[in-house]
Amino acid sequence: MSKKTISRRAFLKDSAMASAAIIAAPSVVGCKEAGKPATPKGKICKGDKVNIAFIGIGNRGNEDAHGMIDTGLCNVVALCDVDMGAEQTREIMDMFPNVPKYNDWRKMFAEMADKFDAVMVATPDHSHFAICMAAMKLGKHVYVEKPLARTFMECEKLMEAEKKYEVVTQMGNQGHSEANYFQFKAWKEAGIIKDVTAITAHMNNSRRWHEWDPKISEYPKGEPVPKTMDWDTWLGPAFPRDYNHDFHNGQWRCWFQYGMGALGDWGAHILDTAHEFLELGLPTEVEPLYLKDRNNFFYPMSSTLLFKFPARGDMPPVDVTWYDGLDNIPEVPAGYGSSEFDANIPLVAGQKFQPSQLNPGKEIYSKTLTFKGGSHGSTLSIIPESKAKEMESMLPEVPESPSNHYENFLLSCMGKETPRSAFHISAPLSQVFCLGVIAQWTGEKIVFDREKKQIVNNPILNQLLWGPIPREGWEEYFEV
Repeated sequence: MSKKTISRRAFLKDSAMASAAIIAAPSVVGCKEAGKPATPKGKICKGDKVNIAFIGIGNRGNEDAHGMIDTGLCNVVALCDVDMGAEQTREIMDMFPNVPKYNDWRKMFAEMADKFDAVMVATPDHSHFAICMAAMKLGKHVYVEKPLARTFMECEKLMEAEKKYEVVTQMGNQGHSEANYFQFKAWKEAGIIKDVTAITAHMNNSRRWHEWDPKISEYPKGEPVPKTMDWDTWLGPAFPRDYNHDFHNGQWRCWFQYGMGALGDWGAHILDTAHEFLELGLPTEVEPLYLKDRNNFFYPMSSTLLFKFPARGDMPPVDVTWYDGLDNIPEVPAGYGSSEFDANIPLVAGQKFQPSQLNPGKEIYSKTLTFKGGSHGSTLSIIPESKAKEMESMLPEVPESPSNHYENFLLSCMGKETPRSAFHISAPLSQVFCLGVIAQWTGEKIVFDREKKQIVNNPILNQLLWGPIPREGWEEYFEV
């Protein structure tokens, strides 16, 4: 692989060339052509189980690992985590005492590429892209946690690589394989959901940075690196910075440099079905209506963002308004009813649901009906209740999901299903959030050209579509 430095201008020009020629992909180790294709030319895995390597096995990675293991459809052949042996990684390590273990995924790829067919990636947002690109170049199928990547152009390149290397991909917004997905699809096809003009989306639970001083004017001071930790690999392509506990164990989500805040974290669980089935694509405008305590380092204490999507075919324009923050709860429509505890919505960092708050979720407004819904697998309801009863006989039957999100990915690796949140579906959704993060960071309105994929009202902001140039030694992972 070439180690040349990529100029920002060359990257942006290359990213805009969506019709670039695609060359033949290398063969996938341990897979063969057979059966129903999962991707256009369907390289699928042998046997009844997929050989998989886990990258990131603590915290959310622990949950993903259990999700994969519980399917009974995979063999775990390698484990990797930058903090191998820390409290949060020991459980998965102890489950597989004889499996090779690594701190650095690059070393694992170099030594074991012929031993696995797929990877599960549950690392900080800023490191998703390099790992996914390296895996796809090796012909490996990729399951990666949401949000897909840290920047708009990283998402663009992941779609390009998915097509070039013909691998199965899945972003980890697990509700995209649950009841909400199949209900939204069935109601859209039956004409129950039509002529949508506005969506309100909200996630108002406490976040890690809500207890911080919003007047912080610098990154936290360095601290001793834990003995079990490979801090250099954690940094990945990012600018070198001293270790601090407020960058680790989920705290990275707070910082613009490493994570995507509440929007990137929960947007993929709240807006995913609306984005796909209403064919929203990319917005033409993103306007920050309210940013409380905006600063240059971590996310605002509260945010209200307005995304404007144009008409698509016979579907009218849609305004999507996002609310986050403890004091930033949107008004709900008449007839909304109560906001009861919803078991389909995971707890936020183990916190109990507060009845005075709205559940994380959305309200969808069409020309004739109003819907309310939660996040993840939560289904929609027509409101008010009187209208729901009136419509009851008109509602189509909703099929049950044939597989959960992990099963869907692994069965797709075998050629038996098609991934529901493949990169060509999940990347445009993630790009919406990347544009929202730029508005949160800068405090500026964005006018966006959907065809050229450029910010047109302030061209200098186009540099933020890409983000910082990768540090020396990481350039090769940014080439498709």
